[in-house]
Amino acid sequence: MTEPAPLSDTDQKVLKRLRRIEGQVRGLQRMIEEGRDCHDILIQLSGVRNALDAAGEQILEQYASGCRAHPGETVTPQDVVRAVKLLRG
Repeated sequence: MTEPAPLSDTDQKVLKRLRRIEGQVRGLQRMIEEGRDCHDILIQLSGVRNALDAAGEQILEQYASGCRAHPGETVTPQDVVRAVKLLRG
């Protein structure tokens, strides 16, 4: 079994962002459990959604530049369109 390649700086930044989002989601759960004001919960939820969008865009940029393609493969325009559609869901 081969070991995965070391993470790039961009990968490390994405992981850091995702860990921060994970903390925000835990905060949302705690807010609901504590019966916090709906307005405050919605503000936090909006922040989580924006953070997820930003992480998705960063991953899409990596994909579009070819770093997530399989070795020896190029990323075609159709691949990018498919990735954008997945991101926009």
